[in-house]
Amino acid sequence: MTINLTLKRSTDFTGLVVVPSLAPETITLETAGKDPGEVRLLGGKAVLSLGGQKKLSAEMIRRAGGGLAKWLAKNSVAEAGVELNPLFGLGLPPSSAVNAFVEGILLGAFTFGNYKSENEKKTIALNLLMDGESGPGESDLKGFIQKATIIAESVNMAREWAHEPPNVINPVTLVERAQKVAAEVGLKCTVLDDKQLDEMGAGAIVAVGKGSNTPSRLIILEHAGTAGGKPVALVGKALTMDTGGYSLKPSDGITSMKYDKSGGMAVIATLAAAARLGLATPVVGVIAAAENMVSAAAYRPDDILKALNGKTIEILSTDAEGRLVLADALTYTERTFAPRAMIDIATLTGAVLIALGKNRAGLLSTDDALAEALFAAGERSFERLWRLPLDEEYFEQIKGDDADIKNSGGRPAGTIIGGMFLKQFVTDETPWAHLDIAGMMSADKEMPYCPKGGMGFGVRLFLEYLASLS
Repeated sequence: MTINLTLKRSTDFTGLVVVPSLAPETITLETAGKDPGEVRLLGGKAVLSLGGQKKLSAEMIRRAGGGLAKWLAKNSVAEAGVELNPLFGLGLPPSSAVNAFVEGILLGAFTFGNYKSENEKKTIALNLLMDGESGPGESDLKGFIQKATIIAESVNMAREWAHEPPNVINPVTLVERAQKVAAEVGLKCTVLDDKQLDEMGAGAIVAVGKGSNTPSRLIILEHAGTAGGKPVALVGKALTMDTGGYSLKPSDGITSMKYDKSGGMAVIATLAAAARLGLATPVVGVIAAAENMVSAAAYRPDDILKALNGKTIEILSTDAEGRLVLADALTYTERTFAPRAMIDIATLTGAVLIALGKNRAGLLSTDDALAEALFAAGERSFERLWRLPLDEEYFEQIKGDDADIKNSGGRPAGTIIGGMFLKQFVTDETPWAHLDIAGMMSADKEMPYCPKGGMGFGVRLFLEYLASLS
């Protein structure tokens, strides 16, 4: 479904009008509904509930926008208008209210039907109505809408690419997609293939891809910005398919592993948005792409690998592969760009789903200021995080017997151990944070502005964080 947005004066529109409205404490058939996104036809207009005053926030407005998108599609509405003025008297900054509303509409409109033989592509014309007298001026409104549109389109790109099956996106075809996007938006794109990675000593990421006919790739995207100085580096795990390798997952555990590339998709989408938005802060995105398969050439339990930073890794489980590709990616990123901050994002451990469920992603960091900034950005964007410890004592679980480090520490504190492993590949000079988004890679059911499937988690969080930097 596509929703085309147009800013228009209220007096120039004569079709169905949607009026956003707070729900009163006492709900009747003549009032707005209780839940954000509920639409009721009252007095010739469609009344869109924003929920109750006590719970009003940008997130509730975003959910209302998502509900409106679904209602328009369900009722086959070809064109409608929605009044913006009610959003300006809610006590929120007009920019926040409009951004959240537009994001919700466009995120709620996302569907993935690329491979359905009967994929009906609906197009809806939605006019955003202003009265020209109160609230922000036309120029400001256009700016708010454009920003929110870029952000939503970037999230939806991350969702769409995450949805793509492994016979369509593999490390090699992912490179082609990244190069195309980079050329379109003005990013610098560099690609290191498996031979180049092997020659430079990146033995961990190369080993993970050895079992596949499409070997590992490291994709580097650069947004120059205008502020100068060191860049912020985002490092994403992109396992285009993860069977577990010789530590084979059960069959139902392999299904949905196309989403194991979600961290990398969030990084690509964030870099594309940074370029389109013209962010002042320089940003680098490094995507570690691999496919973890079983073959005679695949790496095995008991193998010992040598990573790019020279440390040796004893393989206990070939299904703990994400930390291996990230290890070399983190070393490469720090050495090459000396970033002001480095943040990796990965569907790393099932343990984070046990710890935090599907409401928050795990956050581990060596730097309190960076962790606090990311947490705050998560609260503002509603892509929420929760910090876990990185006490040195946890290293004992992965201290190697025959090598420097083991790639698995067993079941206890699984998410923390994943972060502790990655910490061994970052120096103390660089503020670093690790986001474990395994619980947020896909929605099990339809949500207010996300259908079942890939969520695109991390894009709005990163953009909120980057916008907060001076």
